[in-house]
Amino acid sequence: MDGMHDMGGRQGFGQVRYEPNAPVFHEDWEKRVNALYSLAVKRGIFNMDEYRHAIERMEPRHYLAASYYERSLTGLATLCVEKGVFSKEELEARAQGLFPLALALGHGRSNARDRESFKLGDKVSVRTEHVSGHVRAPGYVRGKCGVVVGISPAYPFPDAHAHGVTADDEPTYDVRFRAQDLWPDAAEAAMIHVGIFESYLVIAA
Repeated sequence: MDGMHDMGGRQGFGQVRYEPNAPVFHEDWEKRVNALYSLAVKRGIFNMDEYRHAIERMEPRHYLAASYYERSLTGLATLCVEKGVFSKEELEARAQGLFPLALALGHGRSNARDRESFKLGDKVSVRTEHVSGHVRAPGYVRGKCGVVVGISPAYPFPDAHAHGVTADDEPTYDVRFRAQDLWPDAAEAAMIHVGIFESYLVIAA
């Protein structure tokens, strides 16, 4: 889905804040949230693609105002309610107040029927697609051409895995793009590498 989380290449959000040698956790509750969502994945309550999509589904104003671990907490709580681990009423009783959850789950999709394998050096184009469910193809590379420079082991297709839709595993390709092709007249000369699933790619014309 195209939400506030897909911010690559967007402008108008100010300078990127960077803190050298920043601690991983600033508060004890952040450690607990990180441990709980990791435990939930390990126990099979939900998978990582479901977790990512739960965060993507956050109401945009909530997403922008929340810290990294607040987003983790929202994703964790949303999925636990949706999976029946506890109810929203039980959650809010424990929180002693309203607890904002992510928006409703959209529809997933299976692997592209016409997908094909690629080899190193192939020139590929990213499909221009906009779907209501989870998608791992960043908006700024859709419709753009690049070159395959690496191939990673197969993994469940995230557009299906985030929605409980049966799908085949498929590799991701390390695709190299020219920055100027992604952001004409707005980027310095550089090469951008993006890991892209097979179903998102076609041979470039």
